[in-house]
Amino acid sequence: MELNVITLFPEMVKQTLSYGVIGKAIESGLLKLNCFNPREFAENKHNRVDDKPFGGGAGMVMMYDPLVRTLEHISTKTETGMVVFLSPQGEKLQQAHCNEWAGLSHMTLVCGRYEGVDQRFIDQHVDKEISIGDYVISGGEMAACVVIDAVARQQQGVLGSDESAETDSFMNGKLGYPQYTRSEILGQSGVPSVLLSGHHEAIKQWRDAQSLAITKRKRPDLLEGTSES
Repeated sequence: MELNVITLFPEMVKQTLSYGVIGKAIESGLLKLNCFNPREFAENKHNRVDDKPFGGGAGMVMMYDPLVRTLEHISTKTETGMVVFLSPQGEKLQQAHCNEWAGLSHMTLVCGRYEGVDQRFIDQHVDKEISIGDYVISGGEMAACVVIDAVARQQQGVLGSDESAETDSFMNGKLGYPQYTRSEILGQSGVPSVLLSGHHEAIKQWRDAQSLAITKRKRPDLLEGTSES
């Protein structure tokens, strides 16, 4: 999968994604990450990418021209694929989005800054606006990293075991089950006996029951409209 990120802070994105399984996937070539800075395509005296909004108001707005030139440049190097703008006004990111996008070969994420982006760029060139939550952060870079991580981990070979992604929270509409491992301090104290039994079917049934119970307690909204609610 090839991921293009339009950002004023390319090193911020590259550095954040250089760790853990995502970093290893990029290093091995399973994922390709390209970052493009709109300042390089600002054809004005000071390479400005922002200006005052028409109608007045506080703050500055990212300009149309540098953004569209950046997008055009990307299309000369590779496919842009689906263009996603990270925005607090966007549709809230869900696991279903990540599962679907994991099947794409190319994807371009646009990171806003300042008070936003010229609406004409959004209207003409963005396929989907996505928000990672009902709050505002200083720019789209961290949101883009969240999207990339969540999508990339669904790619075959990115995780140590593909089964790891299958048992994540939200993959089956419920939260994950509790996990336990060895402890020199605690020994096996507090570990449910079924997990020590070696009985795989009983373990599966226990995990399914725990997943449902935890979801009912912590996120009952996930079960609304289902037979398990």
